[in-house]
Amino acid sequence: MTTDVESFFDPQTFTLTHLVADPASGACAVIDPVLDFDVASGRTAQDSIGKVISRIGERGLKLEWILETHVHADHLSAAPILKQTLGGRIGIGGNVCAVQETFIRIFDLAGELTADGSAFDKLFEDGETIEIGSLTGQAAWTPGHTPACVSYVFGDAAFVGDTLFAPDYGTARCDFPGGDAATLYRSLQRMLSWPDDTRLFFCHDYLPDGRQLRTHATVAEQRRENVHLAGKDQAGFVAQRHARDKNLSVPALIIPAVQVNIRGGLLPAPSASGRRFLKWPIDAF
Repeated sequence: MTTDVESFFDPQTFTLTHLVADPASGACAVIDPVLDFDVASGRTAQDSIGKVISRIGERGLKLEWILETHVHADHLSAAPILKQTLGGRIGIGGNVCAVQETFIRIFDLAGELTADGSAFDKLFEDGETIEIGSLTGQAAWTPGHTPACVSYVFGDAAFVGDTLFAPDYGTARCDFPGGDAATLYRSLQRMLSWPDDTRLFFCHDYLPDGRQLRTHATVAEQRRENVHLAGKDQAGFVAQRHARDKNLSVPALIIPAVQVNIRGGLLPAPSASGRRFLKWPIDAF
């Protein structure tokens, strides 16, 4: 059976948000929702997530899950907006506590946030079952890009976050706190062991050389064509990944995104003035 998936592209952050539906029950899940954020002005907007909300309404679906593949560093999550608007539970991989601990220290958030995962409704263990109506799936831990990366597998569709991109763009960076290229390689081998026709849906497509948007590639395509994986053993992959990561820029939204996303997408609590503030650590990244 082909899993019912619709994908929504945010061109500002090159992010793909996916809507997974169970037509039999009308239940659905949204994976990696985006809150628009202008870093120059500090303004938020709901253009991206508004399209997803409208589509769910058009189809008469009921939102049961809001699933994060990891703590994103390149966009702010709109998970709380979805939850407040349509209901559902926010889930992420069980190792998110390690990510929270790291960034609570970097942003000096002790006293504001506890590294226990309680900012999320559900922490998924490796292999844990997820149900969307009558559609049954599974969480699969796929760390390396971050310690808490998790993929969600529903039938012939797997949602792999930043772990894999389109075959012509390769694989995730591993130079963020807690990242590890050897761990990523092992996670990638796990993915490549899934059935050949499994569709691997990315969290980003950067449209290299101006090509058309791609939302997914099959396991067979990734195994055969991925520019960072094809013909590479672990040692070769790790060496290539380290060399590439040294030359990558810090994501433009990493400072606001991480502070918000370790809170499950919630913005910081308002001060006595009623305004909300983010911290900007100096020489931290």
